[in-house]
Amino acid sequence: MRTALFKRLEELYPQMVELRRELHRHPELSFHEVHTPKRITEFYEKLEMPIRTEVGGRGVVAVLEGALPGKTVALRADFDALPINDEKDVPYKSTVPGVMHACGHDGHTSTLLHLAQALNDQRDQLAGRVVFIHQFAEEITPGGAKPMIEDGCLDGVDVLFGTHLWSGFPTGTVAYKTGRIMAAADSFEIVVKGRGGHGGIPHEAVDSIVIASQLVSQLQQIVSRFVDPGHTAVLSIGSFHAGSAFNVISETATLKGTVRTFDRDVREKIIALMERMIKGTCESSGADYKFTYDRGYPPVVNHEKETMMLKEAAQRVEKVKNVVETEALMVGEDVAYYLEKVPGTFFLTGSGNKELSSTYPHHHPMFDIDETAMLIAAQTLGEATLSYLEQHRYEAEEIKS
Repeated sequence: MRTALFKRLEELYPQMVELRRELHRHPELSFHEVHTPKRITEFYEKLEMPIRTEVGGRGVVAVLEGALPGKTVALRADFDALPINDEKDVPYKSTVPGVMHACGHDGHTSTLLHLAQALNDQRDQLAGRVVFIHQFAEEITPGGAKPMIEDGCLDGVDVLFGTHLWSGFPTGTVAYKTGRIMAAADSFEIVVKGRGGHGGIPHEAVDSIVIASQLVSQLQQIVSRFVDPGHTAVLSIGSFHAGSAFNVISETATLKGTVRTFDRDVREKIIALMERMIKGTCESSGADYKFTYDRGYPPVVNHEKETMMLKEAAQRVEKVKNVVETEALMVGEDVAYYLEKVPGTFFLTGSGNKELSSTYPHHHPMFDIDETAMLIAAQTLGEATLSYLEQHRYEAEEIKS
């Protein structure tokens, strides 16, 4: 069956590329996806597969019922884009100013749709069910995973597999990791409120810019001096806004940033230390402040048994040239919520190719993928799905006998 599946996926590859480019030309931001879920729905309607729309808001879930009884595998892909201007000079460049697929979600979507089509062609031989989860709003908390789960997308699911096309690994690589593979991703905002005044009379003002600048330096000490070096953590300031005139001391200054952790206790310690440092620095300078901390997605934690199954499955895919164990990444992903509910694993499929200029980092205005990585991802997910269903079918038959 897998030989026929792989061959069918190769036959579908041109359509896979065509649809990915269509989606790339028409990206939609998180929580504003309208065309994309409709396009996904149309695809499944042509396959005459049972589907649910508006799952959790804007999600789409399709179900493939095999002809034979068995377990249920869920496969997940996201479909939202980012508020970034597409600077590539390619025929499929985004047509929406300031919005682009800068993370590969267009490729994820086309990969899963065509894998669904290929598996549907062999449903008479399939022992079990496959649930195809197309998720909206991965890029922005609170994300689409939680509401989709609450709306039943995991009901009856025994295991979940998912992949992310990854420019940091060369095409032909599959990277796996047991346990924590991606971090908890939090955000924060600090508003320092001083007292505005004339730039030439600073002693009559409370300079919010100076105070905020002190905080930028002081907050870096939390990870370097208060967190055990054996624990991984990141605290980064990504935005600093204050004032608009050269001779005016700004009354307010706003800092925005992110905290990334793997350990719950480390996360809470950092929050407490931030509050203490912000309060001490502002009060000692005569300023007020507002500190807002948003706990984002939890860490992505892969299950050992399913991760090892995925590793072995990838090794059986001819187009996969290298199967490696990756280090944990300090990026966030709300696939974490699925893996809190059911066993499974989330892995990386290399899409980096210097000759195709697809090695730019994710969220970069020049980001692109080596589209052959979609075929590799589809075959790897397909192999993992069939391996899981076959293994449990044989186990069930042994129990009956």
